[in-house]
Amino acid sequence: MPVNPYAPPSLSGDLLTIHRLLASPTQIQRRLQTITDMRFISDQILTQRFRSSGGAVLYEVSEPIFTDRTPEAVGPGSEYPKAVTPIGAAALASVLKWGQATRITDEAIKRSVPAGAPVDRALRKVINTVIRHIDGITMSAVASAVTQTQLAGDDWVASTATILRDIELATAKIEDLQMGYRPDTIVMSSTKYAYMASDERISNLRRREATDNPVYGGEIERIGGLAIIKAPLSSLPSDDVWILDSQQLGGMADETNADPGYTVSEMAVQIQTERLASKDSWEMWGRRITVPVVQEPGAAIKITGTNP
Repeated sequence: MPVNPYAPPSLSGDLLTIHRLLASPTQIQRRLQTITDMRFISDQILTQRFRSSGGAVLYEVSEPIFTDRTPEAVGPGSEYPKAVTPIGAAALASVLKWGQATRITDEAIKRSVPAGAPVDRALRKVINTVIRHIDGITMSAVASAVTQTQLAGDDWVASTATILRDIELATAKIEDLQMGYRPDTIVMSSTKYAYMASDERISNLRRREATDNPVYGGEIERIGGLAIIKAPLSSLPSDDVWILDSQQLGGMADETNADPGYTVSEMAVQIQTERLASKDSWEMWGRRITVPVVQEPGAAIKITGTNP
């Protein structure tokens, strides 16, 4: 029997591969794993996870960490005084579905080099747009709930700015509440980060010849024991600086169960595609079903007066 000298046909790089990818949730999920352009600020500052029921989530706000009475001296054979453990105020938040759709034509796929470029661009744009919108909602919820403020010694643009002192004073104000909060994160705009990274006082306190200095192309990842989250100003309610305890502040309530046909990325964005045969195109849409929950407003503080 003659042996076929030719290898089996390969699907790599041709149009059939792209169309099979668009029709397969599994392949789309693998593709999503390579897209890391943006991350949710929401999931970094609200790290707890709540399970919704019936389209809503029930939670408690500012649950006290102390009982309603102080300890007392107990005599031999005497009973211990009874104390009540208070609970926080009950609150209810509705889970909403946020998403949008886009269309990819067959012409765009076959006229691009490589052919999969329009698919990658569409995935990135849909996911990034969902991320930007939900982050804006989350930061607005944080801004509405958090009432603590710390006035900066001077605006962070001035030569007399005391950036590190402002951060330390704000951190101390949270810790002095004695509610068990441990600030671990600072959120600021890209512009504020630029002022902080180039501040002479900050620079003088850093190791001089280390290659992770910003002047060598590195980034300042932590300051005053806080992890730095640099966010676009469009995702923030104002150009102030926020310090918070990401373990205590709150969490995101997601409906994580994907409906038929959806694939879920690591960022909790659900993606689905549909072939529009009569229009020679594919429709792709992404969504996240969630609501931000701010459970401990005292776990965050806003540094004001940082703008000139």
